[in-house]
Amino acid sequence: MAGNIPTGNTFKATGAMNTKFAFIAMTTLFFIWGFITALNDILIPHLKAAFDLNYTEAMLVQFCFFGAYFIISPFAGKLIEKVGYQRGIIIGLLTIAAGCLLFYPAAEVEIYAIFLLGLFILASGVTILQVSANPYVAILGSETTAASRLNLAQAINSLGHTLGPAFGAALIFGGTATIIAATAVQLPYLILASVMIITAVIFSRIQLPVITDVETTDTTEAPNDSVFKHPPLLFGTLAIFLYVGAEVSIGSFLVNFFAESHIGGLSEHEASKMVSYYWGAAMIGRFIGAALMRIIRPSFLLAFNAMIVILLITLTVNSNGQTAMWAILSVGFFNSIMFPTIFTLAIKGLGPLTGRGSGLLCQAIVGGAVIPMLQGVAADVTSVQASFIVPAFAYVYIAWYALKGSKSTNINNAAEVKA
Repeated sequence: MAGNIPTGNTFKATGAMNTKFAFIAMTTLFFIWGFITALNDILIPHLKAAFDLNYTEAMLVQFCFFGAYFIISPFAGKLIEKVGYQRGIIIGLLTIAAGCLLFYPAAEVEIYAIFLLGLFILASGVTILQVSANPYVAILGSETTAASRLNLAQAINSLGHTLGPAFGAALIFGGTATIIAATAVQLPYLILASVMIITAVIFSRIQLPVITDVETTDTTEAPNDSVFKHPPLLFGTLAIFLYVGAEVSIGSFLVNFFAESHIGGLSEHEASKMVSYYWGAAMIGRFIGAALMRIIRPSFLLAFNAMIVILLITLTVNSNGQTAMWAILSVGFFNSIMFPTIFTLAIKGLGPLTGRGSGLLCQAIVGGAVIPMLQGVAADVTSVQASFIVPAFAYVYIAWYALKGSKSTNINNAAEVKA
């Protein structure tokens, strides 16, 4: 899953710092938010057991986390304009640390609502971090290699997604206690808070290139044009909403699904380790997908992947044991290219409206707050296994978007043709 991608403006980097070192410094931030986001997949089943929650209540974790993207993103952009990118990074890191530290008192008093508040604060920091970091990666080098730098940074993000669940499995579910307690999250989140503070100190000491807005690529907008007159963008916004929601929702239910007796019968510790395969497959698929897109039209590859995912989820819902386990884990591999492909198809041809379109697409990440809640309701009414039908419907829409919705014509152009 990508963050905010800067488009529409030309940026210039100035400063004495070596660009390769600066790039390495910035990609550590991609790793951090990937690591923290995937850790939610371990936190959800733990808090569910510790507070005896139903699935809908447990999915409030993702609701608060991804809800922050929708609420904080506009404010984060204004913050960066006021304080600059480097200070924005430091503020983001310290905000993440504050959210992590709130987990300690939340576990002491055993109040679920305080955990949710901590998650919202933590996610607000992640949002600020994303708004700050992406422009740097785009401008640290030649404009012709900007896309490859962003892809590499996203691969590092996927590495964080892969290692996060393993960290959570070891420290949250790795103990020998038979009673699951909320206090098990104190140590891992104290460690995360410490790492965030140390990283913030490091970023306060180094001198990153200064980003200045040189010029806008196109300042002339067509008369009466707006983002709401571009169907591929509007349909694409819904596709991003559904995709992020489906990807996050599936990951959120894996531990509980693998623990069911007719599926894997795994302990929560064992099941937590398996979550890394889901995100690791996405990381591998990203590299393979990038190569395939050189010879296969992106929209066709997106449609193919979406249809394969639908088949895999159908197999998951209608099978047991290892077949069901590996079918749902394989979804991660085919998820890999979806976000950047949908994003690219949605903003194609927007011209001077590209920046606004990008902002609309990024706010659609709030799907990660909504779809898990819907699957939680379905799981409470039916079963965890049957509830996977909810994200399956999201992939049906994505397949339609790839084949049809992304090819819709601009409303203004359509009107001109009719005239």
